[in-house]
Amino acid sequence: MGGRVWEAGVLPAEVNRFIGRRQEVSRARALMSRGRLVTLTGPGGIGKTRLALRMAAEVRRSFPGGVWLVELAALEDGDQLAQTVAARLRLGNEAMRDPLATLVDHVADQRLLLVLDNCEHVLDACAELVATLLRAAPDVQVLTTSRQTLGVGGECVFPVPPLVLSGDGGFPEQSEAVALFADRAAAVRPDFALTARKAEVVEEICRRLDGVPLAIELAAAQLRALSPEEILGRLDDRFKMLTAGSRAALPRQRTLRAAIDWSHDLCTSQERLLWSRLSVFSGSFDLDAVDAICTGAGLERDLVLDVLVGLVDKSVLACEERGARMRYWLLDTLRRYGREQLAASGEEHALRERHRDYYLRVAEQAEAAWFGPDQLGWFTRLRMEHPHFRSALEFCAEEPGPATPALTLAASMWIHRLGFGSFNEGRRWLGRALVRDEETSPLRVKALFVDGLLAVLQGDIDAAQARVAQCRTLLPTLGDDPDLCRLTVTLDGLVALFEGDFPRAVALLEDGLARHQAAGDAGNAAVLSFMLTTACVNLDDPAATAHAERCLELCEAHDAQWSRTHALWVLGLDHFRRGHHERAGTLVRQALRDKPLSYDQWGVAQCLEVLGWCAAAAGRGERAATLLGAAGATWEVAGSALTGLGHLQAGHERCASALRAELGDTAFAAAVLAGQQLTLEQSVAHALEESPAPGPPPAPQETPARLTRRESEVAALVAEGRTNKEIAAELTISRRTAEGHVEHILTKLGFTSRAQIAAWAARNHTG
Repeated sequence: MGGRVWEAGVLPAEVNRFIGRRQEVSRARALMSRGRLVTLTGPGGIGKTRLALRMAAEVRRSFPGGVWLVELAALEDGDQLAQTVAARLRLGNEAMRDPLATLVDHVADQRLLLVLDNCEHVLDACAELVATLLRAAPDVQVLTTSRQTLGVGGECVFPVPPLVLSGDGGFPEQSEAVALFADRAAAVRPDFALTARKAEVVEEICRRLDGVPLAIELAAAQLRALSPEEILGRLDDRFKMLTAGSRAALPRQRTLRAAIDWSHDLCTSQERLLWSRLSVFSGSFDLDAVDAICTGAGLERDLVLDVLVGLVDKSVLACEERGARMRYWLLDTLRRYGREQLAASGEEHALRERHRDYYLRVAEQAEAAWFGPDQLGWFTRLRMEHPHFRSALEFCAEEPGPATPALTLAASMWIHRLGFGSFNEGRRWLGRALVRDEETSPLRVKALFVDGLLAVLQGDIDAAQARVAQCRTLLPTLGDDPDLCRLTVTLDGLVALFEGDFPRAVALLEDGLARHQAAGDAGNAAVLSFMLTTACVNLDDPAATAHAERCLELCEAHDAQWSRTHALWVLGLDHFRRGHHERAGTLVRQALRDKPLSYDQWGVAQCLEVLGWCAAAAGRGERAATLLGAAGATWEVAGSALTGLGHLQAGHERCASALRAELGDTAFAAAVLAGQQLTLEQSVAHALEESPAPGPPPAPQETPARLTRRESEVAALVAEGRTNKEIAAELTISRRTAEGHVEHILTKLGFTSRAQIAAWAARNHTG
């Protein structure tokens, strides 16, 4: 922002500091060395012009003919482009001569750099001019900025990204976006100082504004009258608030709305319509979702791809290839702008219904296909779509009337909860829907089953027992439906298994297995075989072997790769029962090696636990204790605890007791603590013996210096048992910022759980 100060043919002087962008300048300059036409693209306010000027200034000595900036924003007629460029190059205004011919003659034997800024509204004219000049003048290079590429042969395109935030393991002080805000803030309020506390608020402002420089500068300008906290609190109405731009700036750079209005005006009517409809998405999406949700009146399905590509070309939509599909998304500010247009059109409610219904179908498809060759693919897909499931459930919660869609979606997502590990969130949505929809129905029984399943995996046995009782009460009313009966028997058997009543568990699970086999349900038959193995292992029953082998056979027959990792684990558990400790370790390591870590933290914890037992049996006591510590921390990350998992509790206690006797209490505790402080990836690498054994934990007196003052405050509140919401209220920061601090502390200290932060904080008297 700020006025441009230059004479004809001279680059404008920088009226404020150029912040960050070192990597972008380097990468864009590398493109200039490979091609004669480089176009910087991106949405309005992303910083294309400023980056182009910095690049031009750095390379100007390489161009004896000069570096010439031609600002095109005010040009309304593409027919005047050649004349405008000729005038900037001081070629006069020869009315009787073709300005393009004059330009060609002038540059034919010169080495110069032509910078065409803001080409998007005269795109065809720019493309024609640039193509002509490049053909006629072999030593001319062209650098353009545009919200849309020129489409000229040989064009190298550099999409200008948002400014770097500190979300990738960094901290506010290291953020380019925060540095820009602070610099512009000091210009309007000389007493502004970026304290640690303010840095966190400013970082959240920058994050909410997508790291877009124009938006950040407009926000900083508001410090004339508002505090950073007040600015953050008003960002939901950002288009009204961010209006205090420089009077010397171009009109479209004076307000955030004006910058986006410029992009909106460049779009066709169909592109505007699709933009507004795409705002219903709360995360990235694919073409199938666009076809299903956004087509209809005014936008036919056979045209939607062309319109979508038009929005990508105009830098309204960003996109990235993920797997075999492209994923698209809107920056949050562009999404909010589109949502305003959608609300004004009267289509918002209908679009949100279509969005809900589409993602309900996706969840049901995933549930139907969960036990098969696409198992891991569905996990990946469901994780990418997670923001949309959440948005659909929020819409369901807002809707008056029956909660059937919410209950259907929440219950269908059980496989995602198991893979994604979001037990708490799953139970929260199920609980809300069950309270709203109390009608006796097969759907209600299914939802009670799923909630009970998640509860028992968390070790919440009382809640799971309550769900079993509710299911049994409803079954007679529903005619003792066979499908519902087998779900209820399965949950009852699982509860018995996890509370350590193994004889009862075996009886129930054998009943459940017979029911699933009779129904031809291979997936649940594999699950019941898995459960029966663990129950029989605890009873030292030789039947465990047949159950484990059946589980593996079913998984391999259906090519269910994630389920196969659990089958390998349970087969390893049976080998451990039989005293085949080395073979058990081999099987469990194979299971761990094949697991997608981000999908199955609960399963990883199981593997770490049993590998600890195997290490103890092999006489590797310190390694065994470290693995037990890593397992305990991973249980907690997964939202569970070994104390509620009766099928493993006895084995764990036997192993821990033997290790204390072998190592002594002090050495055992130190090794367990070392395991607790490993990250998930470090724990797995250690278990697979792909990394050296962890050293002792950092000396307490050295650790406090590694946290900032604010991080120490957060750690102290964690030690008091405060939730992220309570921490946010206590420190007057957003909940998201509080969550970010907890994650930063975990990363800095190498911990994997809040419990470890609490223990560390208590030892070091943090606060």
